[in-house]
Amino acid sequence: MIVSFERVLTAAELVATREQLARASWSAGLSAGPQALLAKHNEQLAESCQQLPELRQRVMRALNRNAQLLSAALPLKILPPNFNRYADTRNYYGPHTDSTLRPLPDGSYLRTDISATLFLSAPESYEGGELAIEDIYGTHHIKLAAGSLVIYPAGSIHEVKPVRSGERLACYMFMQSLVRDTEQRRHLYEMDLALMALRARHGEAEPVLVRLTGLYNNLLRRWSDC
Repeated sequence: MIVSFERVLTAAELVATREQLARASWSAGLSAGPQALLAKHNEQLAESCQQLPELRQRVMRALNRNAQLLSAALPLKILPPNFNRYADTRNYYGPHTDSTLRPLPDGSYLRTDISATLFLSAPESYEGGELAIEDIYGTHHIKLAAGSLVIYPAGSIHEVKPVRSGERLACYMFMQSLVRDTEQRRHLYEMDLALMALRARHGEAEPVLVRLTGLYNNLLRRWSDC
């Protein structure tokens, strides 16, 4: 399931993020598996970067207030967000899949059900740099407005096309969902969207809505890992 969300970051948050990234020191691409490293030609912030903790906190706050994103992803754990840059000679990331397991700061591991990219550069400020994601319907080329985010299955083959001019800044992260099966998550998300629309029209107390909400929660209870 590929789903995008507009204005995850506010205009003020986007300005603050770009200002911090402009002062940061970039390192050649890190944090990828052996196969993905062969395809990775970008830069990212190292764990030692002094701006990284505040940048991560800002993104996490934005994720937590976005009800539609939480409904689609049903996140159990989120790996601390990272930031990357595509420009000059470090300007693409070839076809790859994301590693299945990622270590968390507490020593445990996160199963990467969902990958996410938060776009930080205005699309007109750089040429190329599309995120290309393969699924059973073909290849989707995604280049969103700054502050917008896309989620997609971490096991899908995807790539960042070469940036021919300008600079592409983004934040990327991985999520372990309460529901590991992609199709089950899609069904729950579509049901939740319908429930939101019905609540807006009829209110919370409508008897049929109470029953449908119970059905949604029972399916979530049945399909969730915890």
